[in-house]
Amino acid sequence: MDETADFLVVGLGAMGSAALDQLAQSGASVIGLDRFAPPHTMGSSHGETRITRQAVGEGAAYVPFVLDAHRIWRELEAETGESLLRACGALVMAPGGGTASHHGKPNFVENSIRTARAFAIPHEVLDGREVARRFPQFLGLDGSETAYFEPGGGYVRPEACIAAQLSRARRRGAAIRTGVTVLSIVQNGDGVRVETSAGSFSAGAVLVSAGAWTAPLLGAPFDRLLSVKRQLLHWYALDDARAYGPDAPVYIWMHGTTDTEYFYGFPPQAGEASVKVATEQYAAATTAEAADRAVAPEESAAMYRHHIAGRLAGATPRAVRSAACLYTVTPDRDFIIDRHPEQERVLVVSACSGHGFKHSAGIGNAVAGLLTTGRSPVDLAPFGLGRFR
Repeated sequence: MDETADFLVVGLGAMGSAALDQLAQSGASVIGLDRFAPPHTMGSSHGETRITRQAVGEGAAYVPFVLDAHRIWRELEAETGESLLRACGALVMAPGGGTASHHGKPNFVENSIRTARAFAIPHEVLDGREVARRFPQFLGLDGSETAYFEPGGGYVRPEACIAAQLSRARRRGAAIRTGVTVLSIVQNGDGVRVETSAGSFSAGAVLVSAGAWTAPLLGAPFDRLLSVKRQLLHWYALDDARAYGPDAPVYIWMHGTTDTEYFYGFPPQAGEASVKVATEQYAAATTAEAADRAVAPEESAAMYRHHIAGRLAGATPRAVRSAACLYTVTPDRDFIIDRHPEQERVLVVSACSGHGFKHSAGIGNAVAGLLTTGRSPVDLAPFGLGRFR
């Protein structure tokens, strides 16, 4: 096989499927490559739900991405009739004045409030007493907590979003090759050649959105900047779901001051008597090849004991389901969206550090604009490699 296109997209998860969709819309010829058959469970974009919030506590530079992502998903919903985004509200809560850190960013609740005000995003600031009154699923609050509530936040369905974007990309003329492992990417003059397990591909430019496989594929400097962290998702049985009303929000609950003294979760899904929750860890590194995708019962027991017991109404210790996913993390836990330092026709969109899916459709639109016109509708400077020099 020897195929040629204007653009190649390597990796068709959250970012790659979004970019493929937008590149196809531009009228360019584009081929997407993936070693699996997305949506799949081997990377970062699975598990039924992902939180979305528009006032991004990680930094104001992210807000244009998520606002555009919401627009694109609503557009896709109208076209397909599928449910992709549910605005059930998003609650971000921390002890005291909201100074706890999350995703490496201190003062996370205060940053979320400040960002909401700057972008005129509808929101409320609540104390712990009001949270307990409005959302009785949260237990053990002492009233001193500070919470940011965003009615337009909620969750997206990652597998459905990826499938919808890939389907629309196909309808727009994109070619998709799955079960293809990329072996090398080499720029030659005014083009790029990609060698794979299924033959050679050539294009004017290549977008690499390979997540946990990015560093082994591209080498320096990504091999020193990117680390892969195994993260766990747990679904605990409910013995009483009455506290979870129709307005139950998604949430990020920082019950301590460090990045690991917290958990996040979702309201019960229709027809399910369980709640999905998770936390994050950044101490133990792994690789895409070595990561254990199975979750041991003792891991679910530890999650319940440390974070859930006494905090979520009706949640029992019985894990009815669990899953593992992979975060690809940078030293500052922000994204990388930049050209390869030695191959200017290779654009790297990866290392989303565990908070990328809500931005993915917007990032896909931004990088498609950069590749097709030389200009992105969103300022990408904050996500450049230069900050690590």
